[in-house]
Amino acid sequence: MKLSVIIPVFNTERTLEACVESVLSQGVSDIEIILVDDGSEDQSPELCDALSEANDTIYAIHQSNRGLSAARNKGIEMASGDYITFIDSDDSLAPYTLPVLLARLGAHPEYDILEYPVIWHYGSEDQLVLKFGRHEYTDMRDYWLDGSAYAHAYSCNKLFRRSLFDEVKYPVGRLFEDAYTLPRLLSHCRVVATTEEGAYQYTYSPEGIVATADGHALSQLLEVHVDMLEQYGLTEDPSEYYVHVLNLQLDVYARTKEPPILPELSALTRQSIKQLPVNRKGKIKLRLLKLLGINRLCKLYRLRHTLHRNH
Repeated sequence: MKLSVIIPVFNTERTLEACVESVLSQGVSDIEIILVDDGSEDQSPELCDALSEANDTIYAIHQSNRGLSAARNKGIEMASGDYITFIDSDDSLAPYTLPVLLARLGAHPEYDILEYPVIWHYGSEDQLVLKFGRHEYTDMRDYWLDGSAYAHAYSCNKLFRRSLFDEVKYPVGRLFEDAYTLPRLLSHCRVVATTEEGAYQYTYSPEGIVATADGHALSQLLEVHVDMLEQYGLTEDPSEYYVHVLNLQLDVYARTKEPPILPELSALTRQSIKQLPVNRKGKIKLRLLKLLGINRLCKLYRLRHTLHRNH
């Protein structure tokens, strides 16, 4: 069972070697590392070539700058492994992560995706370990909702069966590409599993999309989640997922004033709100939604956002 590790590279000369070393030190023999230089303007292209020349399991690919999705797609195109995983070139893997994950896949050849923990803000005071339990899902709706996959739709903490990408590609030019792509991959899956073994070490970057996302970027993310709500028939009764998307809708309106696209719940009652397993703030927002409607609630939160920003 061969694993293809795809590492998109863009101006990360300071972290690239450590990222690659974290993969090489896993001690996995049947592996290839594909470095996709996406038009870097620092010394990353030369470093990619040097790493490739020093190790025959590393391949360096260069292309003009087209963004993360295009770089991943190029890596997928070149991959020859049975499984694919992605690592951002400023992140790394915890020791012994790949051996235990590949052993799990070897014992369960039916798995199409295997998700493993993330150490968020690795190496900082805000470091946090995200674990998703040990589960198997044969119903992708259960994985998305009960497994809260919508909240951790990352590409970088998962091993994917290579054939899933035969009909699915990352959307070039679109932001929050992970959330857009995962549901499309799930439509081709039979079994998705989560494990508490191993760890992806995510290093926070103030220049990253999460930190710099503007209203336009968040609007694209909102579109994905509204589509999923409609696909799963969750536009009538309140749910944890609906509250998650409601928070996003309020944030998008506060930044853009674009008309809200989130459908209003048709069966929102005091009792249904009370029984919902969400925090106090979530329940308050649902009560206000019932009282005001989505348009006025968005305007109220935009006013609150403006006042808070001015102070």
